Amino acid sequence: MVGVHDLCARVQNGFRARLGRIAIPETKLNLAVSRVLYSQGFVSSVTRGTHLGPDESYTPTTNLNIAERRLWLSLKYYQDEPVLRKMHCISRPSRKINCNANQLRILASGQPWSIVKGTVPGEIMIVSTIRGVMEIQDAIKLGLGGALLARAS
Repeated sequence: MVGVHDLCARVQNGFRARLGRIAIPETKLNLAVSRVLYSQGFVSSVTRGTHLGPDESYTPTTNLNIAERRLWLSLKYYQDEPVLRKMHCISRPSRKINCNANQLRILASGQPWSIVKGTVPGEIMIVSTIRGVMEIQDAIKLGLGGALLARAS
């Protein structure tokens, strides 16, 4: 869960500083969450690279270069305003919030469940399921539950 907190902070700080690209550590969880942000239109591209910048050609990740590998997210702006206004975590390392498919439906309809507020129009929730990390609507379509990771709007 620590990776999700770091990712949320880096993305939100990058948008606040009006950066064009940000680097985040290359992990499977960060890649999965970045793919959700890309598919939902919050970032314009996700590329692999080193701590110096994105790769020009494919470079495999090995044990020798894993410390310097990064994912580069190109941040998206519309009329000079950030597309993503805020992003924060739902689950914490000390308290993981799991939901089944029915509870996810309640959250997606805008109603609160337990200590989690429902979604509002234009907001997404990112869920970690047994089939991978996905947006809450995709998890509901597949009838899956899982751990609530983050929300972005």
